Amino acid sequence: MNWNCILEQVAQTTSTNDDLLIRWRAGELIDPIARMASVQTAGKGRAGRDWQTQLGDSLCFSLAYPFQCSPAQLSGLSLAVGIGVINGISSALNLPLSKLYEMGLRLKWPNDIVLGERKLGGILIEGGQTQPDQATWMVIGVGLNAVKTTMLESAVGKSIAGLEELLIKPAQLPALDIIWLKILDQLQPILSEFEEQGFAALQKIWLEWDAYANQAVIITSPGMNPQTGIALGVNKLGALILQQGSQQTLIHAGDVSLRGQK
Repeated sequence: MNWNCILEQVAQTTSTNDDLLIRWRAGELIDPIARMASVQTAGKGRAGRDWQTQLGDSLCFSLAYPFQCSPAQLSGLSLAVGIGVINGISSALNLPLSKLYEMGLRLKWPNDIVLGERKLGGILIEGGQTQPDQATWMVIGVGLNAVKTTMLESAVGKSIAGLEELLIKPAQLPALDIIWLKILDQLQPILSEFEEQGFAALQKIWLEWDAYANQAVIITSPGMNPQTGIALGVNKLGALILQQGSQQTLIHAGDVSLRGQK
């Protein structure tokens, strides 16, 4: 670690995101804080989904980070974080980005890391701004499957991927806290660039890792009819561009789910 970030590692907690959100709401945050838990008993995915972990099967951590801008200026943050996570995986496993790409590692809009069509991890971002003249604190939660387990697959409801699948034998998976630190190292420059220039500066990189580029997809969201079309990547604000016949529709990140058409 070469930047001003407080590191916390605990054996067990309910949710690292919740731990840091409680401090933010209490006005206790001053410097960036990264908190990793070996076990989460009430971890969260998007839309309030459970994300419970067992010792050694997942890397779960949260980073509370202050942005000197309003929440409205943080569009595309989850996509930027995805780039940092991939860079961190490359560093931790000592594999070039080109090799990870060859293996099928990709980013799935708006906040998943996938290996082929299987989920490797996800990103959950919460937080906000308590006063207009104060920093916007965002709690960035990252969960990565270290190994494939039947328990994790049962929780997700489908086949998943694990970091161990990216190893070139006889290499062994580094300790999860080492992977954590490598990802934090790679996140810092990405977050700095994002804060200074917005997602537009990272758009081209994200498009290179887009899991569904030019594919037929279905977009679903609670209370709304499914939308179908061709995914044409994202714009400079991180919104998905969906080609529907002769029209293009922008889908903004929220409680939405994207999947390929069968």
